[in-house]
Amino acid sequence: MAANKLIVRTSAGIQDYVSTWRAMQTFTISRNIQTSDELWLTEHPAVFTQGLNGKPEHVLNPGDIPIIPVDRGGQITYHGPGQAVFYTLFDLNRLDMGVTRLVYLLEQSIIDYLQQHNIIAARKSGAPGVYIEDDKIASLGLRIKKNCAYHGLSFNIDMDLEPFSRINPCGLSDIKMTQLRNFLPNCNVSNISQEILTYITRNMNYQTRTFETRPIT
Repeated sequence: MAANKLIVRTSAGIQDYVSTWRAMQTFTISRNIQTSDELWLTEHPAVFTQGLNGKPEHVLNPGDIPIIPVDRGGQITYHGPGQAVFYTLFDLNRLDMGVTRLVYLLEQSIIDYLQQHNIIAARKSGAPGVYIEDDKIASLGLRIKKNCAYHGLSFNIDMDLEPFSRINPCGLSDIKMTQLRNFLPNCNVSNISQEILTYITRNMNYQTRTFETRPIT
């Protein structure tokens, strides 16, 4: 299977987090060298996810939002409606890259997108993600199994940011979260997700992109 082919699956509406996570695991365990890479684009209902390195002291006051321990790297983060989540089901052997390069290119895709709109964004040493000045707009968390990646990237577009105040996002007690709506007031989650997808496709050197309508879960 050519390394430059990507299948994109977009969910209809907001998808249950646990069902999506289990589907990613199943996909990764069952894939082989002929399986095309996929990118799943979705939104989730309000949920906190705690990574493998998560520490309980970073959960401050979750209230009625569930906390789900998961198998990605990193610590606790929040997902909710209005946040685009890109699940990157990529074969790193076929792409001839390691996880550090993958993280770099995913971050760069967000930086490139924001630059298109004259929004200056950057990385921060020791804290993966994308930042506008000191505020975080995109987060990353990955798991590598069989040298294939799953989990991925979340980008805050037009959402309620209050739940981030109930945690130390990504284990950072001094971090403030932001979202695209603060810079582009009329932003649309679906349209912006498709624009960012173009940058991911280009930066990862996928020359063929196929959209499939079959559900994620």
